[in-house]
Amino acid sequence: MYAIVYKSDGFPVCQQVAGVSPDPVVTWNTEAAAKAFISSKGSDADLQPVSLTDEAMDKTAQAMGCPVESMMFEPYPS
Repeated sequence: MYAIVYKSDGFPVCQQVAGVSPDPVVTWNTEAAAKAFISSKGSDADLQPVSLTDEAMDKTAQAMGCPVESMMFEPYPS
C-alpha cells in the first residue's frame, strides 16, 4: 500500500470523517495508482507516494502528531 505525503513536511493526504481523529490516511494499492492521482491533481512538485513500511508509518504518525497505533487507513477510492 502507498500513502501520498507532502514533500515539505511528510503530512499525508487524509479523508475527513466526522467523529474520527486523527483523520484516516488515504491509501492506494500501487505506486503507479498513487502517482497517477498526484499527476491528475497537478501536484507533482508538492506530493510524493510513500510505501507504507514500518519506518514510513512512524514518520507519517510523527508528521500527524499522533501515535502510530492510532492511525487508520482508507483505501482510494473508498
